[in-house]
Amino acid sequence: MQSIYAMHQNGSDNIEGQEKFLLHSIDNMQELYLIMLSSLVEIKNAEERFLDLSSKKHLATAAERSPDLKFVNNSVLRMLSENHSLNTSLEDRKINNWYLNEDYIQILLTAVKNSTFYASYMAEPKESFEIDRNFILNIFMEVIVPNEKLYEYLEDNKLTWIDDIPVVNTQIIKELKTLKPEEKEVFRVSKLYKDTEDKEFVSQLFRKTILNETELAKEYIDKTPNWDTERIAEVDTIILKMAICEFLKFPSIPVKVTINEYLEIAKEYSTPKSSIFINGILDNLVREFETTNKIKKTGRGLM
Repeated sequence: MQSIYAMHQNGSDNIEGQEKFLLHSIDNMQELYLIMLSSLVEIKNAEERFLDLSSKKHLATAAERSPDLKFVNNSVLRMLSENHSLNTSLEDRKINNWYLNEDYIQILLTAVKNSTFYASYMAEPKESFEIDRNFILNIFMEVIVPNEKLYEYLEDNKLTWIDDIPVVNTQIIKELKTLKPEEKEVFRVSKLYKDTEDKEFVSQLFRKTILNETELAKEYIDKTPNWDTERIAEVDTIILKMAICEFLKFPSIPVKVTINEYLEIAKEYSTPKSSIFINGILDNLVREFETTNKIKKTGRGLM
């Protein structure tokens, strides 16, 4: 939707160039995912270095000589730091953001250590994988993710990440919740695409919408009698065209899935009443398409 909107705004007809940027920006999501996941490991490493240096001070206190290692020995942090899949992915993509920006890791470490979650965890006499996992979940969701300095860094690094941050963080939270102590090497870095067909869908939806815009627009123009077509928000027209494109040109995508997806996009990116407007038009179109047998879906439960 954003790529099509960008082409409209620029008056561009360079489909190949915009498609390349689209695929590149999606690929950057994987980099963001790895950066956010590795932040947990780097925070642990930073604290480990701090404790080691403190213990070697000439006038080290008793507490500094024998520090509490509960945080750096957290079983989830250890699991991630020693995970082959994560380390290989970071190496393959040459991700060294935290090495080049250690000050942000220090900011996050300070925020973690100042949190009530840290205080409660360090004071907890019991030890278990579940306690360790819940602590990491809490600091990730409540301390790291909302950190304004981290957000500013990510925003400055790649503008497209602003829309990707919630998706990536939700995925990481889901993965952390499912970690189990006996699955040290079972954890696998998430793939960007489910399969080849999943990746091909990106280009197909983009191209089929762009190349058929006039035809797709004709489907809804007479369904908006109370609206001058020039008054309809441009984002809404793009959303309608993309949804209609899925109705008519993607037989494997259920109608309900299409409607739900585009209503969510409208709520996030368009005007407050857009989702109601779009829902009404799409509902009318589906009824008409079903009557005229224009929608041809394959597989069970696709209507």
